[in-house]
Amino acid sequence: MTPQETVERALAASGSDDCVAIADEKSTANLRWAGNTLTTNGVSSSRQLTVIAVARRADGVRVGVVSRAGVRDDQIDDVVRAAEDAAAGAPPAEDAAEIPGADNHRPFVGNWDSPSGATDISVLRDFATALGEIMRGAQTSGRKLYGFAEHQLTSTFLGTSAGLRARHDQPAGRVELNAKSADLARSAWTGAATRDFADVDIAALDAGLAERLDWAKRTVSLEPGRYETLLPPTAVADLLIYLYWSAGAKETAEGRTVFSKPGGGTRIGERLSPLPVTLASDPAAPGLGCAPFVIAHASGDDLSVFDNGLPLSRTEWIRAGELSALPSSRYSARLAGLPAMTPEIDNLTFSAAESAGTLESMIASTRRGLLVTCLWYIREVDPQTLLLTGLTRDGVYLVENGEVTGAVNNFRFNESPVGMLGRLGEVGATGPTLPREWGDYFTRAAMPPIRVDGFNMSSVSQAS
Repeated sequence: MTPQETVERALAASGSDDCVAIADEKSTANLRWAGNTLTTNGVSSSRQLTVIAVARRADGVRVGVVSRAGVRDDQIDDVVRAAEDAAAGAPPAEDAAEIPGADNHRPFVGNWDSPSGATDISVLRDFATALGEIMRGAQTSGRKLYGFAEHQLTSTFLGTSAGLRARHDQPAGRVELNAKSADLARSAWTGAATRDFADVDIAALDAGLAERLDWAKRTVSLEPGRYETLLPPTAVADLLIYLYWSAGAKETAEGRTVFSKPGGGTRIGERLSPLPVTLASDPAAPGLGCAPFVIAHASGDDLSVFDNGLPLSRTEWIRAGELSALPSSRYSARLAGLPAMTPEIDNLTFSAAESAGTLESMIASTRRGLLVTCLWYIREVDPQTLLLTGLTRDGVYLVENGEVTGAVNNFRFNESPVGMLGRLGEVGATGPTLPREWGDYFTRAAMPPIRVDGFNMSSVSQAS
């Protein structure tokens, strides 16, 4: 049975007042390598059915949600009954609303009947050939390469008893590459996100790692403190994705986030940065395209199953340095007193008007500061200020008089991305990047390198 037929079968089997059915089909292909040798490759596939049953009663609207993997054709009715049973025993849903119908969503139904997409190992064939050449060169040069490449394609089919049919195919790929010196004493990391691997320049990634290993031939010990710090796009992504995830309208309205206004309300309209920076999400962003409608397998603070299928459009969370929107559902937007819902979108971009600088040009204009390769093990310390802690890894470098003069010890940092926005010294040109810490969950990001005044390196870390 096709995923479209699965959705139709689930909706036809429903006896609830409203029903939403979501069928997801995912396929994955991957390569792994270690010590300049390919070690494994593989492919996998999976399917999942989610049924959302809505019971509208005089004493409230109740919802039951059941998601199951690998559902056979003869088990679809069982999933529907389980969702209806869950709805019967559920408390009233605070986010209750009308289920979207077909009239508002004509743009999403054009390819409903097409077969679901799939990926396979062939998507990595040219990449693997180029990787083999790079690994032979690394072996000759005394470097060891480790890493993996992965490609996924997820087809999502969403239908409602009100007549909506919406479908989206989401490709996603990433490469993570780690280079070490022959004695394993020096290490550097890089990564790239891609939709199809056609744009991955593995030779350029390797060349960057080789340069960083050369920088680390000289080492310098530094004490903790606040340093002028250059952050590459991957590190900027990790910090701003956390900011994005922490900006929900519901918690903000309840006074629990850094975007809550003392005494009540939100900080929308307040200036967060002296520079004209914009943090935005757009389903149609070039190279970062994602679902143009809400896909909610369960309700959360700012995600509602009742919003399934509602259209998404470009949203500027920060505009020209000012907070301008918060992720919200129809329910949480009303709760926070916002004029309209602005649901989360599965990509994020950060830019400043007329910025064209590169990380290399920033290094060249630095008298003394740190260059941080990437961040990891990021955790929240204080939601009221969005203070985060984490570690540097795989290369922190000292920049003096426009040149990298050596590697320094790793640090634990304590820094708020909101506070960081207020101390931006320079923002470079924006381009696609892969966050290291959140790359398992969030691959569609475009970020610039930035210069931050007084980035807080709170203690020395023994991490390598």
